[in-house]
Amino acid sequence: MKIRSTKTLIVALAITGTALVGTPAFAAATTPTLVLSGGSSVFGLDPAIIVATAGAPGNVAFSVGTNVIKGCEAIATTTVAPFVAKCTWAPAAPGATVLNATLTPTDSVGFTVANATPITVKIGTPVQGTTPNPISLYVDEVLASGSTGALAPRFGVSCAVTSQYILGQTIVFRVYGNDSDLGGAVLDSTNVASASIQVAGVATPIPLTYGNHSGVAFWSGVLKTGTAPGLYSTLGVINFKVTVVTKDQDTVKVLATKLQPRMLNGVRVKDASGRTVYDRVSYYRTVPVIPALKGAVGVWQSNFTASSLLTLYAVPTN
Repeated sequence: MKIRSTKTLIVALAITGTALVGTPAFAAATTPTLVLSGGSSVFGLDPAIIVATAGAPGNVAFSVGTNVIKGCEAIATTTVAPFVAKCTWAPAAPGATVLNATLTPTDSVGFTVANATPITVKIGTPVQGTTPNPISLYVDEVLASGSTGALAPRFGVSCAVTSQYILGQTIVFRVYGNDSDLGGAVLDSTNVASASIQVAGVATPIPLTYGNHSGVAFWSGVLKTGTAPGLYSTLGVINFKVTVVTKDQDTVKVLATKLQPRMLNGVRVKDASGRTVYDRVSYYRTVPVIPALKGAVGVWQSNFTASSLLTLYAVPTN
């Protein structure tokens, strides 16, 4: 009985292919790499291109936050390395946006699903927009002429355009603009009722004055920094807003068109029938407004990135 039982066991092992010393080993599925890039664009203009580079071929689902981007639910990668998939995306809003992606490999036995490390992109928005139209403004800051702060020797000049200042220096704001309601006229003291800069932490707005500066005219305001009473001394980013209010207008310039003879070398151009050829051209004409047009309000507030914002630093210790 013992001999027969032993033979039976040996035959059974031979038929099943089972070895007493161990079992066959199978390779574990690996998780491929998946890296996101791109996604930069200006809001409202061209769409952004998000790029996913994978360690294996497959389909990529792109998403904004947790929401899959419509049309990018399963973008196939290229079939040869590097395995790249691209998603064309129209951002719904400006500002910081988190992008994600998930790869489903074609070889589901050898590879597992992979998730990319999320990336944050900043969708662009105009820096120097004004609220509301028709006024457009330009603003910068310069180191006041004659400033003797710690940065002056370093730069070797004054009146330098910069966004970084040292406590004790004087900051000059320069502002100029145009008003489309006035046919694009320059904003000056004849058409502006008030102009000022509101600085966070400063109770009274800084008045802007219009005048000549070495042959060019613009609006300017001064912020003196330092430790003495009455001087601005808060270190870090200086948050400020420029506000310009135009005067009420009883006349405005409006864009119109007119016919004008086409000229060539001082002679009217004629067609084959001998008739003068006319071109339609645009021009501004002045029209009365009753009641008067209420003065427009233009506002400028910087939304530059942190490294370009107006910033006040402490005096260096060495």
